[in-house]
Amino acid sequence: MIIKVIIMIEQYSHILVEFFERMSSWEHDIVADREISLAQMHFLEVVGNHGQIRMKDLAARLGVTTGTLTVMAHRLLTRGYIRKEKDPEDNRSSFVTLTEKGREEYDNHHHLHRHLIEEMISFLGDTRATSFFKNLEELQELM
Repeated sequence: MIIKVIIMIEQYSHILVEFFERMSSWEHDIVADREISLAQMHFLEVVGNHGQIRMKDLAARLGVTTGTLTVMAHRLLTRGYIRKEKDPEDNRSSFVTLTEKGREEYDNHHHLHRHLIEEMISFLGDTRATSFFKNLEELQELM
């Protein structure tokens, strides 16, 4: 019984790593001809999904330190993708929003994500896709 569980864990580990690598490769291919990195694209994606977000909340969602986020924000700000504004209620905090250029980049990237999701739903079917994404959502809470 224990050996069977160990084998199952190893198989799942391989599947998860390969899935992650394929998704990562797909994402890198998408931004290969862009002027921004994949990490910066994910920055824009989270901001685009929320409309306006505090820098500290954005750092938490991206799983990076505020220092790393500050460097990314500065690069995106100087390239015209985002706007940064002080929180009127807390001068130590800043909000980030997308500029028109940032919104265009977000929309293009989001369109490709939607296409990928449509392909996954088509492959899995509605019931299995719903279960798959619900499980992913629940697993995110563990991380």
